[in-house]
Amino acid sequence: MNKHSKIFFTAILLQFLAITAFSQAEKNDLSLSISYFNSNNHTQYLVAHAKSKIDGKFQMIPNINLSFYIGSEDAANLLGKAVTNDKGDALIFIPPAAKDEWKKSAKVSFIIVSQKTKEFDEAKGNVEITKAKIQIDTLADKKITATLMELKDTVWTAVKAIDVKIAIKRLDADLNVAETPTYATDSLGVASADFKRDSLPGDSKGNLTLIAKVEDNDVYGNLSSEKVVPWGKSIKYYTEFDKRTLFARRGKSPIWLELLAYSIVVAVWGILFYLIGQIKKLKQLGVS
Repeated sequence: MNKHSKIFFTAILLQFLAITAFSQAEKNDLSLSISYFNSNNHTQYLVAHAKSKIDGKFQMIPNINLSFYIGSEDAANLLGKAVTNDKGDALIFIPPAAKDEWKKSAKVSFIIVSQKTKEFDEAKGNVEITKAKIQIDTLADKKITATLMELKDTVWTAVKAIDVKIAIKRLDADLNVAETPTYATDSLGVASADFKRDSLPGDSKGNLTLIAKVEDNDVYGNLSSEKVVPWGKSIKYYTEFDKRTLFARRGKSPIWLELLAYSIVVAVWGILFYLIGQIKKLKQLGVS
């Protein structure tokens, strides 16, 4: 191999090593965001979302270790740690230990920091919310009101022109109380709706759970309040667990079905024994 060939192959090798090192060092950017939730003005929690743009599409990223902070990224303000699930979400409840930091101001900021991995560098996300609360109540003629208040300095003040969802809490999804899904608050911070779901099934006592929500608001986050009312249709739970039915548990099938099944079994085995007997007779005739 001459001198020029050695130089050429050395250059190719160096370029290959450089490309390999660059591809190994290059990492996708991780995007973090936080959603704040306040349920019944009592239970508060944060939900973090981790995603990244891979092959031109945003994908939710699981197994990302996150640290949650309140106010500032300080060890004393650590709320806790969590790992994102297969949907890229991680949930943490705000502990009582954060009470002092929470009371410092009418506005509170939350910060999340991800742990560095092979695929992603450390990333941060934050959200700032204004303290607010929502209260649901009922009036005569099945009228529902939801009052939204925010904390300004040390005074709770009405919030107007905010969309509030007023609905009935169900297992799969909330059911609107009327045709309109959301209602705007007035100058007193009150949104009103009429209950239009007559004869809706409730529990054994006819109770329904009403819920008022402010969802994904840039200033207040997610707020909700619930109230139980006896406006539903009473449904008595009835079970046929110990009765003979077609879809009952083992040993409780209908008698006619058991007789049919046992008759088929007896008939099949009877035919088999009959055939065995005939075969024995044929052998005996052959011997004689």
